[in-house]
This record gives sequence, structure tokens and C-alpha cells, in this order.
Amino acid sequence: MTKTAIAFLAAAIVLSGGASAKDAKAQREGYLKPGVVDIMSILPPAPVVGDPRYETDRAIFKATRRYIGTPRWSMATNDARYDDVSMLADFSCALGASLDPASVPHLMALMRKVGTDTQRETNVAKNINKRLRPYKIDDGEICQPKEELGDSYDYPSGHTTGGWTWALVLSDVVPDRASQIMARGRAYGESRIVCGAHNASAVEGGRLSATTTLTVVRNTKAYQDDVATARAEFAAVKKAAPAMCQAEQALIKENIFVPAP
Repeated sequence: MTKTAIAFLAAAIVLSGGASAKDAKAQREGYLKPGVVDIMSILPPAPVVGDPRYETDRAIFKATRRYIGTPRWSMATNDARYDDVSMLADFSCALGASLDPASVPHLMALMRKVGTDTQRETNVAKNINKRLRPYKIDDGEICQPKEELGDSYDYPSGHTTGGWTWALVLSDVVPDRASQIMARGRAYGESRIVCGAHNASAVEGGRLSATTTLTVVRNTKAYQDDVATARAEFAAVKKAAPAMCQAEQALIKENIFVPAP
């Protein structure tokens, strides 16, 4: 989660050339004031010893180590990156378009602003629950250097919050591709389970946190106006066909929770 938080903060601060300090401050603030969403009243508490979910998380972590060295492991490793270029690439097949941040500046500004809101709520819950990551409970390899995660906590997942935020917002911007976009967003969260960086319960919590916060954000006129602008921008941009989408689709369809034969 540490990298995710840094990526969101950096994205919010580093705006397009010529942006004023006032504009930068407004973007860092997101669409909502802190405290509008009471995320702790919505998320279930993180699993603890004695909770059946605790043992389920452990079993899933151990079982999914079977993906080490597989194409699904490679996808999880790729999904650990959280920057604008990587996220657009991750959703390129779902969007039916290969984009770069410079070609869709309004979309990127929208994503950064929404991300301020959704990550803020997830961070509140993460710092209250203080749940250990799965590899700190049971030994096992993960798909990224453990030092990248530092002492950050597991529940709810910040990466999943970010990926699910992208999926929800992109579905608002490109509604005719919503099924493909949401499927990729689901797989993005599952990559954190395959990676071993998060427990399954943390991924579920990340989705719920993002969905709850965005439900409130969607009712603001500012968000609605920004979505309309991003939608027009996407419609106007030249779209190159992504490559390797058939292979990605096969990985997205894979049920990571089914035990190996």
C-alpha cells in the first residue's frame, strides 16, 4: 500500500505545466471533505485469530503460492505497479484503446482527484485495523520486493482500492465497455492475492471501501461535470488497438480460488 499512497500523492501534486498552486490544492483535496464518509461504520473489522475468515485468508495465501512462475504471477507482478502509464496499460484491453496520459489529461485529472477520496478512506481503515500482511503471518514468496511494502498494513488493500476506483470511474466514462472494465478491475484486485501482498479479505475490503466512497462522490456535480468532460475527451482521442488482449482475457477468466488439480 505504501507505493500506492505515494503514487496517488505524487499524481495529485505533479499536475500539467502551468497549473496554479490553487489548482494543485483543489486537486489534492478530492471531491469530498474528510469525514463525509464514515468508512469504519461500513467495513467489517479485519479478521483476527479465532475468526473463520482469518484461517480462510491463511489457506488462500498458501494455496495461491502455486502461481509462482506462471503467467498469472507475471500479471500480478505487472499489476503491482501503480502509476498513470501502467494503469492505462492495464485497462487498455478493457477500454479497447491504448492510451498515454498526455492524450487524456482530463481523464487523468479525474482519476487523481477521485483517488484522493478513495485512498483517504482506505488509509483511515488500514491504520485503525493494523492487520499484518499474509507473508508476515505465514512464510511465502511474494511478487514484489517486501521492502517496497515496508511496515504498511494489509486491510483494506490500497492497491485494490486504486484498481477498483479506476474500474468504476472508467465505467462511468466509457459505459459501453463497463463489463470488460469491471472484469479487469476485479482481476487487478485478485492480483494482490496471487502476489501474496494482501489477504483475500483485504481485497474485498478495498473494493467495498472504494465503492462506498465513490457512491458519495458520484452525487457531486463537480464529479458529474468532470466525467462528462473526460467522456468527450475519450471519444475524440485516436485509439490504437491494444496487443495481447486474448492472452490477458484468459488470465482474467481464471478462477484463482479453485484448488489446483
